[in-house]
Amino acid sequence: MSEKACKAMSFLKLDEERASLKKKLDEQKRKQQLDSVPYLPKDCVTNILIRLPIESLPQSRFVCKPWYSIIKSPTFIRDNLHRAQKVIIFLSPVKAFLRSWYDQEPNFHENPNTFYVESKVFELKWIPVLHRPLINTSLKYAIKYMVLEDGKGIIRDYNATCMGKIRASCDGLIVLDNMLRKDELVIMNPVTRDLNLLPSGTTDLALYESFGLVYGARGYKLVHLFRDESHGQFIGCEVLQIGEKSWRVIDGPAFGLIKWFPYDPVFAIGSLHWVPEYDHSEHIVTMTIEDEKFHKIMLPKACRFNDQIMEAYERLCFVTHEEANEVTSIWMLGSMSGDAWMKTYTIAVGCIRDLIPLYFSRFKWELYLLDKDGSVFGFSFEDRKMKKFTTMKGNFMLVGASYSIHVNSLVSCQFKENDGDARYS
Repeated sequence: MSEKACKAMSFLKLDEERASLKKKLDEQKRKQQLDSVPYLPKDCVTNILIRLPIESLPQSRFVCKPWYSIIKSPTFIRDNLHRAQKVIIFLSPVKAFLRSWYDQEPNFHENPNTFYVESKVFELKWIPVLHRPLINTSLKYAIKYMVLEDGKGIIRDYNATCMGKIRASCDGLIVLDNMLRKDELVIMNPVTRDLNLLPSGTTDLALYESFGLVYGARGYKLVHLFRDESHGQFIGCEVLQIGEKSWRVIDGPAFGLIKWFPYDPVFAIGSLHWVPEYDHSEHIVTMTIEDEKFHKIMLPKACRFNDQIMEAYERLCFVTHEEANEVTSIWMLGSMSGDAWMKTYTIAVGCIRDLIPLYFSRFKWELYLLDKDGSVFGFSFEDRKMKKFTTMKGNFMLVGASYSIHVNSLVSCQFKENDGDARYS
């Protein structure tokens, strides 16, 4: 072999040795970088994730397999629900094109980032042209919510729309009218955009009706009260165990004619509670969830306009306005065992009899109220002060509009028959 060839071989061997050494050094450096990253135990990661804003969690599931496993776990969903603050969920009108379903196939996807309830319903249950209702798709609503924090009323958007009313709310799930099929309903979680169809109930829905969604020993249960015109205008009742295929008719309240359903029912102490009339009602109508029996509970004083019943720290609360001395009294009923109402607090901060009680905070001893102009106030029982929340003008008006007290969660609405613990799966 010539001297020139030997030198070439030597240079080639030297290059290979340098490349091998560089690769080894790079691997050592990469290993040192990995070793310098502290290991976070699963419990620590869970503690971090559960403090993220609820709207970011559905996307966070797909960061990596460990995060997906944590966020989808029943324990995480349960703990997240228990930490959730109450919010006010409502519908805000949005502009849409007027289109008859008889003219063309439905197309709700004007914005690819928005979840369209009716579009999803159409995918789940294809409807033949001859059976499609003639609907006005211009009557479309954005599903939004208001959270009260740091002295502000902050409005946030689920980036979801629907054309039906919100009928009930529980544990982050809402029940909506299914506008594509008469008298059917939809249950969904607006955070996860999880959606399911519910079977038809009473075919001739009355003008005066009320829905209540609750969680019991066998899972979620939807209760429907309605004025039964065929039986002397008394109140009929049907119950749907979510996951089952049909409603059950049960005996309604036997306390005579109930004239109105002014407010959504309140769930407290294992029962649903209704105020039967707007004004001068001396009692409330109660249905115990487990045995599905109706009872009458006398109020400590006659209910007047702007008085409300509500859940407060797992007890039933009655907030009433005293006209004589312009104060607000708060009464508590701790159980269904016949305990009397107890007046636990009196608010005397000027004339607030026009304020409508909204809800009690889950984690602070505070009561939130609504003024007739749409302003929101909060009364702190610790410092005995009333504060006004700053809200965006023109974007939110609760008075005269439909709204519900809600919590944002990751609870699923995909249930199988008799699947009692499905809300955390």
